[in-house]
Amino acid sequence: MPRFSIVIAAYRVQGYLRACLDSALTQSFHDIEVVAVDDRSPDHCGAIIDEYAARDPRVVPVHLPVNSGPGRARNAGVEQATGDYLLFLDGDDTLAPGTLRGLADRLVLNEDPDILYFNHVRTYWWDHAEASLFGELLASAGTDVFSVRDRPEFLRLFAMSSNRVYHRGFYTRHAFAFSEGIYEDALLSYKTMLTARRIACVDLVGLEYRQRRTGASTGSPGEKHFVIFDQYARLFAFLDDQPHLDPKHTLRPLLFERAVSHFLFCLDRDTRVAAKDRRRYFRRAAAWYRAHLPADFAPPADAKWRFNALACGSFVHYRVRGLFARSGDAARKLRRIVRRPLAVRAKRALYKLHLRRPVDPRLALYSAYWDRGVLCNPAAIYHKAKELAPHIRGVWVVRNSEVASLPDGVEYVVPGTRKFYRTVARAKYLVNNANFPNDVVKRPGTVHLQTLHGTPLKHMGLDQQRYPAASGGMSFRNLLKRVDRWDYVLSANQHSSEVWERVYPGSYRILEYGYPRNDVFFSATPDRIAEIRAGLGIPAGHDAFLYAPTIRDYQKGFTPRLDVERLSRALGPKAVLLVRAHYSYGKRTGLERLQEAGQVIDVSAHPSVEQLCLAADALITDYSSIMFDYALLDRPIVVYADDWETYQATRGVYFDLLSGRPGDTPGAVARTEDELIAVFRDGRWRDAEATALRTAFRERFCPFDDGHAAERVVRTLMLAPDTTRPTLPPSSAPRRDGRERDGREPVAL
Repeated sequence: MPRFSIVIAAYRVQGYLRACLDSALTQSFHDIEVVAVDDRSPDHCGAIIDEYAARDPRVVPVHLPVNSGPGRARNAGVEQATGDYLLFLDGDDTLAPGTLRGLADRLVLNEDPDILYFNHVRTYWWDHAEASLFGELLASAGTDVFSVRDRPEFLRLFAMSSNRVYHRGFYTRHAFAFSEGIYEDALLSYKTMLTARRIACVDLVGLEYRQRRTGASTGSPGEKHFVIFDQYARLFAFLDDQPHLDPKHTLRPLLFERAVSHFLFCLDRDTRVAAKDRRRYFRRAAAWYRAHLPADFAPPADAKWRFNALACGSFVHYRVRGLFARSGDAARKLRRIVRRPLAVRAKRALYKLHLRRPVDPRLALYSAYWDRGVLCNPAAIYHKAKELAPHIRGVWVVRNSEVASLPDGVEYVVPGTRKFYRTVARAKYLVNNANFPNDVVKRPGTVHLQTLHGTPLKHMGLDQQRYPAASGGMSFRNLLKRVDRWDYVLSANQHSSEVWERVYPGSYRILEYGYPRNDVFFSATPDRIAEIRAGLGIPAGHDAFLYAPTIRDYQKGFTPRLDVERLSRALGPKAVLLVRAHYSYGKRTGLERLQEAGQVIDVSAHPSVEQLCLAADALITDYSSIMFDYALLDRPIVVYADDWETYQATRGVYFDLLSGRPGDTPGAVARTEDELIAVFRDGRWRDAEATALRTAFRERFCPFDDGHAAERVVRTLMLAPDTTRPTLPPSSAPRRDGRERDGREPVAL
């Protein structure tokens, strides 16, 4: 029998669940079991739970046949629990290191109380932590063991499910269970505290209570929030049925104050009670107030007017007082608007004028890499839409400097112009692999697709807050405003789905369709590949090696991390070295001299990285996301990581690329220039070990790409919904000659 049974309810928390499980399983106190309950989550929660159960026998997986809500999920976990104590966690929360050891020691000291409360810290999505308000109260208990009849002030502890451990015998003996609906944890919290005869506290900050920007069960308004009145009615009915718990009715006034404060907390938040529902919610709260008002109840001094408004049932009084309190904030906002430059206000006025016109259902607006041209995933979607949805007119946003390089026949608008504002205001479909400007409004009926442009190894989105070199000048508030416009986000693998959900918190739907830009890998014919190679100047019979390093946030300008001239010589006379600097460096790569000398071919300005991948017989990279796409081709990948420790410290990474573990490392690894040359000299770049690593890497990161990603996107966005073909993994990766590995010709759409 383990000391702790940690019950974790998981629903739509794939981006956080690994951290939750890791926080429990890596505790210094090991005598635990983790009962992880998949509440029929539509994402990868179930697969993550099974993955952890397969490698750690302390994990007990539970899969519910239907989604039942957090209360029933926790109840199902309790049925499987065998430990002395129950600890409930939500799948997006974590335990601080050392928590279980501290709790175990205090349980021994207090001789196994019914409930042991501990402290928590709120962690916010903007990388801020906030101490709870209950540290002083918890500390005041010292080592005492008591009941709330002795210490009623402890009813003010935060009524949640995760800041305490329950003795399982006490919990099951009284047949406690979570009720249906939200706010179920408040009801159970008070019922268990009222019943317990032996309560102990410790001021140990053990729970990291995550405040998600979106996705929480209480984070969206609706009828579900009205269940709060039923939950607290059940609490008072519970007291009525067991009068011995409060024989002198000394606890009821405090419980009443807690309940009404909870009602008012929800009433004041748009994320819980919508404006259209507030009057009705207020009436329900006022009726509950009158029905449960204890004798001689005195409202708290700091909220007296709010309680009095409920007591007399005057929503008008409540609203007027609230508007008065908010009027100062509105005036300050108006002054900021007036101070904006005249030109900015003029553009906003023009844009607002176009926003009054109807949305054009036959107009799609595309952009890639901050308006650099017809590129990447948006380009593949654009071309497929022309084929499958020719009634949709596609227009590109392209900066002035790139207009001359556009393919013939491409319709475009230049950002910031009148035509741009007219087009962006009226387009039904907006497709981008970066972001449209901050002032673009998400109109009802429009569809925004964020394709992104790579699988994340380095930290992205909100995770960049911890790395100043990677986030200099970045406004995370504006980032989240842009995220709120997204309806769909593309993902190429489960790893990406988990990361995107966490670092770009929003209400969008993730489409695990693969990357449309990679469709060309499956349709390219041998003749087309030969044409690309000839166009790049690769002589027939030569091997082409593509060196594509990523950007370094801690340095300015492109400086090759290795002596490319030396590497070119080491590869031999029958090899060609293609060098591609990151697009952020512009056209100043410093490679002109080497290209003139015939040592390398500078492909930094080449418009299609996909064509470069098709042309190359092997890839040399460091931490660039190109490796995840190139793995589809099943050709050798060599990682040259001379500054791995510095890169981790300045940017952060999601997994250890150099570990050598299958699924983490795509091929041979070199840490120095000499090691890199030796990798090619000794043949390790394409030996059996490198091939096995590449196979595992491809299986992990390329499960959805099969040559039809763009088609799935177009059908989902622009044609009948839910008619996409299943997102099955490709049976095999395409070879360089354009045939699939079993010899079949690639399927043409």
